[in-house]
Amino acid sequence: MTDNPCVQVSHVSYTYEEGTQPVLKDMSLTVKPGEFLAILGHNGSGKSTLAKLLNGLYLPTGGNILICGMDTQNDDDTWNIRQKAGMIFQNPDNQIVATVVREDVAFGLENMGVPHDEMVERIDNALKVVRMTERAQSEPHMLSGGQKQRVAIAGVLAMQPEIMIADESTAMLDPSGREEVLEVMHRLNREKGMTVIWITHYMEEAAQADRILVVSDGEIALSGTPREVFSQVDRMRELHLDVPHMASLADSLRKDGFPLPSGILTVDEMTEEVCKLLCR
Repeated sequence: MTDNPCVQVSHVSYTYEEGTQPVLKDMSLTVKPGEFLAILGHNGSGKSTLAKLLNGLYLPTGGNILICGMDTQNDDDTWNIRQKAGMIFQNPDNQIVATVVREDVAFGLENMGVPHDEMVERIDNALKVVRMTERAQSEPHMLSGGQKQRVAIAGVLAMQPEIMIADESTAMLDPSGREEVLEVMHRLNREKGMTVIWITHYMEEAAQADRILVVSDGEIALSGTPREVFSQVDRMRELHLDVPHMASLADSLRKDGFPLPSGILTVDEMTEEVCKLLCR
């Protein structure tokens, strides 16, 4: 991981209509290559607007955004930015356009004018990465929600982006589907060094990230590692957000006088710390 950011947001504001309150207010942040960043926020906080700004779907009304050094407000760079920063939306049905899985993955490549032989190789590789090779000839409407989202990921992945932006892409899935999709994203991050910006309202998903940003009323309210952010239980609740179950339990036990350390996130960590207390 280098020190040069692949995403640089500098004093960005965004307003949907002139005369209305800004959705984002003077926001600044950077994302390093290979980082897995989770973004949390209550409904209406501005996190989905930020996702669309990062992909160039919206343009800032103030400040600027650089994606791999390219300014999103430069019309000449729009297509290149969208190749560098792929976007996965909440509902996979909104991204699936073909009647066969393989043809759907090919859609973006055809628009890019990728040569046929290279296209075949990219499609095969993308389907292999998301473990959908055996369903290449399936009809998307026959797939489960998790499988559809994996097809949507494959379609973006075939375009070989450096950054994957997922805007609540597990929100419409059952627990099994959420686990499938998150596992794919972590594998891409771990094995291919892909930068992931993971926007979610599931605390347990955010707990697996390298870093968390909490957005509230268009501003960054908290930033840090999962342990740092989720140890601030009272502050998170002020922001109308929850924390992972074990972080909440640890906070309650500390308030009852049990000397537990901050930063507990998992059942195994809680079990270890309780055992230490019992063995004293």
